[in-house]
Amino acid sequence: GAASVVVGHPLDTIKTRLQAGQGYGNTLNCVLTVYRNESVAGFFKGMSFPLASIAVYSSVVFGVFSNTQRLLSQLRHRDSARAPVLADVALASTVAGFVSVGIGSPVDLVKIRLQMQTQPYIKANIKLKPTVPGFPVYQGPIHCFRMVLQKEGIAGIYRGAGAMLLRDVPGYCLYFIPYTFFCGWITPDGCISPNPSSIWLAGGVAGAISWGTATPMDVVKSRLQADGVYLNKYKGTLDCIFQSYQNEGLKVFFRGITVNAVRGFPTSSAMFLGYELSLKAMKRDQTETNP
Repeated sequence: GAASVVVGHPLDTIKTRLQAGQGYGNTLNCVLTVYRNESVAGFFKGMSFPLASIAVYSSVVFGVFSNTQRLLSQLRHRDSARAPVLADVALASTVAGFVSVGIGSPVDLVKIRLQMQTQPYIKANIKLKPTVPGFPVYQGPIHCFRMVLQKEGIAGIYRGAGAMLLRDVPGYCLYFIPYTFFCGWITPDGCISPNPSSIWLAGGVAGAISWGTATPMDVVKSRLQADGVYLNKYKGTLDCIFQSYQNEGLKVFFRGITVNAVRGFPTSSAMFLGYELSLKAMKRDQTETNP
């Protein structure tokens, strides 16, 4: 999980700025603007909180997925070690998607608020807030979390959770299903487990597919979670969809799709490779300790 955050966060910052920011135009212009105004550090804004929490998040999501799969195999075939069928993988992915929102929504909100807080908000009414657009509102992730909780309550911390649910449930299905079957297809017959290069390739392809198709709801989620730094523009998920479409047309929901798909490959490769190699190492240690 930590490996995926370090690898993917700079592109995640670009993606968030394109989706919820103002006046960037295209991806290259956004990269140059961030670098010119904020140096290399600008690409890593808001990374500390996801990095600190990703271990818990990844453990829960992957643990729920794996254990749900094993439970379904046990119930269906009386053998938890049996290779899962498509329906089992889909159901386990759906359960993992639901669970991920409960943990991931507050983390994403803090990350996006920190990524977006220095962005000029053209339509903001300065009289409504003591803060001035373009200057930091939050001193760090803990300060941001505390301020949102204090001003907006639990509902504020879970702002955008509905959009995240609509993104993550199908997103995880298109994450774990391609990975499972690509791994099975690439791995030679007779091998017990896939080799690192197969894991890297299958994880990368699955990540690119998942993040590419999740972009429309990712745009809505980013806008909802970025909203509120200076004023609240959207009343909810449907209002955000309606306003975004009315003001910018259908193309707004595909903002950052290239960055999402490109970023999805290395982050997911790192995630799955770290996951599988960690499991192998722990299983080997258990075998050596308990022959």
